[in-house]
Amino acid sequence: MKIKNGIMLVLTAFIWGTAFVAQSVGMDYLGPFTFNGVRSLIGGAALLPCIWLFQKGNGKDPEKRSGGARKDLIAGGIACGFLLFAASSLQQIGIQYTTAGKAGFITAFYIVIVPVLGIFLHKKIGWKVWGAVTIALAGLYFLCITEKVAMGKGDILIFLCALVFSIHILVIDYFSPKVDGVKMSCIQFFVCGIVSLPPMFFKETPKIGAMVEGWAPLLYAGVLSCGVAYTLQIIGQKNVNPAVASLILSLESCFSVLAGWMVLGEKLSVRESVGCVLMFAAIILAQLPDRKKEVLQYE
Repeated sequence: MKIKNGIMLVLTAFIWGTAFVAQSVGMDYLGPFTFNGVRSLIGGAALLPCIWLFQKGNGKDPEKRSGGARKDLIAGGIACGFLLFAASSLQQIGIQYTTAGKAGFITAFYIVIVPVLGIFLHKKIGWKVWGAVTIALAGLYFLCITEKVAMGKGDILIFLCALVFSIHILVIDYFSPKVDGVKMSCIQFFVCGIVSLPPMFFKETPKIGAMVEGWAPLLYAGVLSCGVAYTLQIIGQKNVNPAVASLILSLESCFSVLAGWMVLGEKLSVRESVGCVLMFAAIILAQLPDRKKEVLQYE
């Protein structure tokens, strides 16, 4: 894996981890479908100037020269948009019925689901990836679970969210080498935002005043968490093993705890410190050189 890809994925995890506060605060003003819909539209709009600048600097659009590439771009953007809508909605609704710690732990289960789904897609998983997954799960448990473990309504919704996010990662793995990552990211946000409109109006009562009051979390979640982070994910995942990418992205849980400690003055317990160390150890293990060029290979 190239260093720049790893850096992009770590930045993605960092932004997602720190954006958890924005998501929680945003729920004080808006319903889950309204919050996700508006932030997705903001994320898509924020990328339009970037696409224009990149296209102006690079000359003619390669998608216009290749019909196949354009079809892949549209198909990938639409697929990612629907998956993002499903996953973010499940997460935003589920977080209302469970604790933040359990939500972080269960959401990060995609580090297990991605390689398991990879088996059904006829992929081979190296022992280092499975070892890293095991260590990461132990780290996540120490990091996120501080009370008695029991499954409730919110936990089930968050687990379904993790399953959909896993499929989202695999879809990005398929399309990202074929298309412009920024354009596909932009399409996915507009699709997610548009699909959020019907449940927004039927299930909730969106008010402009509430959006104005919650402008700060909306902008942070829209521009940074959506526009920047999800775009970094798509570009960073290009030609990177999806199982390894999911491990790096799971650092989101670490960054959320560390951000609370450094910014909000929340106490970081010994248990949580051990969890962070185990998480970072798992990422390092997954990146160690191997005799084979790829730990995860297509058959």
